[in-house]
Amino acid sequence: MPRAKRHYIAGHIWHITHRCHKREFLLKFSKDRRRYLQWLWEAKKRYDLVILNYMVTSNHVHLLLADDGDRMSIPRSIQLVAGRTGQEYNQRKGRKGSFWQDRYHATAVETGRHFLQCLVYIDLNMVRAGVIEHPIEWIFGGYCEIQKPRRKCALIAYERLQELSGFDSYDQFTDAHRKWVASFLENGDCVHDGKWTQSVAVGTQRFVENIKQKLGFKAKGRKVVETEEVYQLREPQVSYPANFGLENDDIGAENTYFGDLY
Repeated sequence: MPRAKRHYIAGHIWHITHRCHKREFLLKFSKDRRRYLQWLWEAKKRYDLVILNYMVTSNHVHLLLADDGDRMSIPRSIQLVAGRTGQEYNQRKGRKGSFWQDRYHATAVETGRHFLQCLVYIDLNMVRAGVIEHPIEWIFGGYCEIQKPRRKCALIAYERLQELSGFDSYDQFTDAHRKWVASFLENGDCVHDGKWTQSVAVGTQRFVENIKQKLGFKAKGRKVVETEEVYQLREPQVSYPANFGLENDDIGAENTYFGDLY
């Protein structure tokens, strides 16, 4: 069950990543991925969760969310979705123990080109994993829904997505979105990029330094790093040479909260 910190920075786009316990493939069956999405839809209804993109893989999930003012919308939604998904799985399998790593990771993403890059990065997750050749083949990701909006049970906030993308119409956005994905595939740019899953914030220098300032003392030890004209607020890399055993296995950035989020 995710335990969200009760600190809050309002008015940002958040890339949320959450891994299954010890990176086990607990979402390998389509019915479990489908149940996750059904509970995500329920969270949208209950808490007005603003969903811009999503990806449910076999052992982790990506969510691109807009914080539009309700400080508890995101943590309550993740608590509901992760809690119910794990509970149902354990009951069905007669399993005990944690379904998720104890904490999800949140990265603040600046609007504009960084937001669009993150959007496509999420779309290409299963392509990077070698499972599919194009995101349209994976029905548990947001690409299919973005390209073909639903009339019922829609997860994506289409109007908000269009607004944040800077297009005058949704058709213009979907056309551009389809071309961005095609360009990445053609150029072979489907590689893992740690800035989207390990950083506290990603964007321009001004944006990242502003996030660091808002964090205050909680940003101590975190550095603003520039890579390929993109700035990140990163946690210092720490090695753990000792063997902590199974209970403390997989200590690392992906298992830690970053940012002053909720």
